[in-house]
Amino acid sequence: MYPKLIENLIERLSKLPGIGRRSAERIIYWMLAQDAQEVKALADNIQQLKEGLRFCKRCNHLSEQELCLICADGSRDKKIICVVESPKDLLAIERTGSYRGLYYVLLGHISPAEGRGPDDLNLPKLMDRIKDEGIAEVVIATDPDAEGEMTALYIGKELKKLGVKTSRIGLGIPVGSSVEYVDISTLTMSMNSRRLVDF
Repeated sequence: MYPKLIENLIERLSKLPGIGRRSAERIIYWMLAQDAQEVKALADNIQQLKEGLRFCKRCNHLSEQELCLICADGSRDKKIICVVESPKDLLAIERTGSYRGLYYVLLGHISPAEGRGPDDLNLPKLMDRIKDEGIAEVVIATDPDAEGEMTALYIGKELKKLGVKTSRIGLGIPVGSSVEYVDISTLTMSMNSRRLVDF
């Protein structure tokens, strides 16, 4: 039987993804073995993460400033935008080193089962960027599952109205998987073999 302070922390830590009761106990014993400054620094970092991060005003990626590091990078190809579902997907594509354009993060996908429709994705912001910035190509890199395909289809139909070249990430990603979990070589091949689509 643990003291209440430990039980409360076990309960909180167990809510984190991939952390069960045993892992929570190990984390707590690690914290107890550290000096007070180390634990306070960890707590401060967690608080700063919540208070200091925001979404980039241009692409919705995580950022400490108004513009994320990618949008602020003058060396990026400003004529191409890759549309992804989440910041984790953006980071997975960045790790491949095969893409040097800009991004737009949807922060979700269309899912009638979850009550999420096109209005929840802030697509007018994306369409305005395409028009205002003279974007030549949009790469749709949503997950190849039912929701991702539904989202890609909807976005593709909207892009067709603008007459912009539209491609979809290609070979290598199995249907039903998530972009963030695909290995780097498969994702690189997928980005390089993207195909033009006509929605």
